[in-house]
Amino acid sequence: MRKLTGKVSKKRGLPPGTLVHVGDRKTEITKILVIEYNETRYNICDTESVAACGSQIENPTVCWIDIVGIDRVDVVAETGSLYDLHPLVMEDILNTSQRPKLDDWGDYSFLVLKALHYNEARDEITAEQISLVLKGDTVITFQEIEGDDFLPVIDRIINDRGRIRKLGADFLVYAIIDSVVDNYFGILERLGDRIEALEDELLSDPRRETIHRIHALKSEMIFLRKSVWPLREVISRLERGEGGAFNDSTLVYLKDIHDHIVQVIDTIELLRDMLSGMLDIYLTSVNNRLNEVMKLLTVITTIFIPLSFIAGVYGMNFRFMPELEWKGAYFVVIALMAAIGVSMFVYFKKKKWI
Repeated sequence: MRKLTGKVSKKRGLPPGTLVHVGDRKTEITKILVIEYNETRYNICDTESVAACGSQIENPTVCWIDIVGIDRVDVVAETGSLYDLHPLVMEDILNTSQRPKLDDWGDYSFLVLKALHYNEARDEITAEQISLVLKGDTVITFQEIEGDDFLPVIDRIINDRGRIRKLGADFLVYAIIDSVVDNYFGILERLGDRIEALEDELLSDPRRETIHRIHALKSEMIFLRKSVWPLREVISRLERGEGGAFNDSTLVYLKDIHDHIVQVIDTIELLRDMLSGMLDIYLTSVNNRLNEVMKLLTVITTIFIPLSFIAGVYGMNFRFMPELEWKGAYFVVIALMAAIGVSMFVYFKKKKWI
């Protein structure tokens, strides 16, 4: 439950706009990558300070500043000061428990979304907050840790694939969002494989560990829904032009992202329903197994009732019992009891009670 709530209590009692990093991820070194490009040229360089960023090519169309490691509050404060960002925007950048949202601040737009990753070591999903600022021809992105979410976009810029080098900064923001959303499908495929494997195990050999794995996957679904669901509203607002800085040519592409998000949400809901059904199947399977055991015990008890009656009758210490004086009485009684037991077993088998 920790990853759903974060450490928001660190800001308790502080005034609005106070810059405090809220999150668990920390980086040793804050990395700043500056990418400038136009239709004919591009330039990529690493720098230690946003203030040191200067144009390296003539007439750049777009300047993309990617900052990795927001636990350095001074770097975020410096960036906000250089680009005249509101203190509440910088506060939201540092607070990694934000839900996906869109804020229009007049001359720039601020966007928050969640990048999802699959942790192979712990076999769980983790989320990273990505904050974007679109101001004129400049796009500033803030990441918690270094990842590969932006690599497809950088590759398109370097190799001049698609229309990214021919269009403006708003199209770059679209490309970044699209790259993050496309990664959601890979996460859902991994979860789908886990659920299918769990379903096969549930039908063949349900164990106590199975119910724990089902509950763990349901928690993952809740976490996914919390991270993805608000993004649909964000993209819908961008489609309606509420971002302010998006051209009509880019708004067309945002419809494609909206369709992808709706598909992701539908898949999440489908997987949640499957897990709920699997939980019912597990409980039903356990009950059926208990019923089978109880039915077997009942049959055994029923068979032994007449045998116990016969043994009880001849176990009474009456003085005058004719059969007690007969030499073959013991074998006859044993044979009678065996015949009764076998007859009842055959009868139950014929009725398909066992």
